[in-house]
Amino acid sequence: MKPKIALQLWSVKEDCQKDFKNTLKEVKEAGYAGVEFAGYYDMPAKELKSYLDEIGLEVAGSHVPYEKLANDYEATIAYEKAIGNTRVAVPYMTFPGEFAAWKQFISELKVLSEKLQAEGMTLYYHNHSHEFKEVEGVDLLDYMVKEVPDLKLEVDLYWLHDAELPVNEWLDQHQANIGLFHVKEMQENPRESTEIGKGILPIVDYVKKARAFDLPWLIVEQEAFQALTPMEAVKEDYIALAQMIEGVS
Repeated sequence: MKPKIALQLWSVKEDCQKDFKNTLKEVKEAGYAGVEFAGYYDMPAKELKSYLDEIGLEVAGSHVPYEKLANDYEATIAYEKAIGNTRVAVPYMTFPGEFAAWKQFISELKVLSEKLQAEGMTLYYHNHSHEFKEVEGVDLLDYMVKEVPDLKLEVDLYWLHDAELPVNEWLDQHQANIGLFHVKEMQENPRESTEIGKGILPIVDYVKKARAFDLPWLIVEQEAFQALTPMEAVKEDYIALAQMIEGVS
């Protein structure tokens, strides 16, 4: 199966803040099959689910801060269930140089993962580059999936490249735990994200990898913008990525 394309809505967060429903509609009209949430802008779950159904957008997943999962679990998961989400991604964590703190966090992720599994949901962790550098000599994502076998990784390919890893080799080694790709293009100077196809990353190779791994979604994310507005940029991102997917057999 070809992976479907979703947009991480953090990419267009200012648009979401101004008019959440219209932004969702524009994302659908741009061609995206789904979205990954990074907040809900005070919209009740029932209203959001109804609107998603009306415009034909699927829920690829949601980024939910760990603190919210830890401190308000019941209400948080009730909302996710109500909108039809099954993938809950912790978007970020950091404990610079503190392996003991990371170990404690990962033990808590294991408990959380088991709770979500019982709910018919899956816990994901979304990486940046610091997980490969923060504790000297330790690949924290590797440690994480060994300690929490049911955890899935939402691999941000931009940050793998930024961490100067042998990306393809690392992906192959962790295939069993990879559930989603964040597709984010990189320009070299200054080093920041840009529109897909305008940068230096081998995105076509990553699309091939996604096909080989049978991933359900490729999730577009863009965090820096040069000549285009965020909405203009993510429309270009969709066109470029869709063409790449069609070109990969």
